[in-house]
Amino acid sequence: MNFYTIKDLETLSGIKAHTIRIWEKRYGLLEPERTTTNIRYYSDDELRKLLNVSMLVKHGYKISKVSVFDSEQIQQEVLKLNEKSLSSQGVIDQLIVCMVNFDHRSFEDLLEQQIEKLGFEETFMTAVFPLFEKIGLYWQIGSIFPAQEHFVSNITRHLLVRASAAYANHDASASVLFFLKEGELHELSLLFYQFLALKAGYKTIYLGQNVPFEDLTKLDGLQEIDRVFTAFINGIEAAELEEYIQKMSVVFKRKKVFVTGAQIALLKPKLPSNFKVVADVRAFKKYFGSLGD
Repeated sequence: MNFYTIKDLETLSGIKAHTIRIWEKRYGLLEPERTTTNIRYYSDDELRKLLNVSMLVKHGYKISKVSVFDSEQIQQEVLKLNEKSLSSQGVIDQLIVCMVNFDHRSFEDLLEQQIEKLGFEETFMTAVFPLFEKIGLYWQIGSIFPAQEHFVSNITRHLLVRASAAYANHDASASVLFFLKEGELHELSLLFYQFLALKAGYKTIYLGQNVPFEDLTKLDGLQEIDRVFTAFINGIEAAELEEYIQKMSVVFKRKKVFVTGAQIALLKPKLPSNFKVVADVRAFKKYFGSLGD
């Protein structure tokens, strides 16, 4: 069992700590325990309840009404919301509830519903990536634990791999190498860009995360590579980033190389003439136009 402070509950639910205390006192919504130093802490069950209640309140329910619901009634009302057209924030809130509950079926079903309604790309842009931005914040402040992040990452990774397989074309006229450098472990955005490249008609060579640089040097002559795509996400010193880019420019001196990620935006390294910065999905689509066009 995990334990959460009232600050954790505020961050995860979007409900101010002051309001949570009022709901406790006036409506008996939660029953926190106290440490030996008299600090409130909350259980997994109380976090789940607050997440569900906060979702209902955000969608117009009165707290005075919701507070008298038992757990089954709260869940039923949340399911009713799921049947309606939720805002992007409402979808993200529900995905967080599924994450906390380790509810694989509901998490995947909700994403599938959004994909059917909005399309694959739009669902990832409006729900999945904003969700991971929140998860990143929660991870920094210690409000979630690794198993929750891995749970969500594995589901979304599976969706991306499955969607990409539908566009695989081993006979395409141009190819793109996708990889992340050694130490880079967050590959969901890389998988998403691979999906876009496959959809545009490219053949892809996907090496994934944590690739030693020596492995890149061995590719020459083994595979025909037209373009290279990588991302720099983890913190890195400016000098180390520029050194790595220069090493890449030697290995891929006759290729078009595309780079993206938070460290590129933050550090703005000097780039060789054959390198391009991909700021966002729109820029990627501009540089990787459909081979059928």
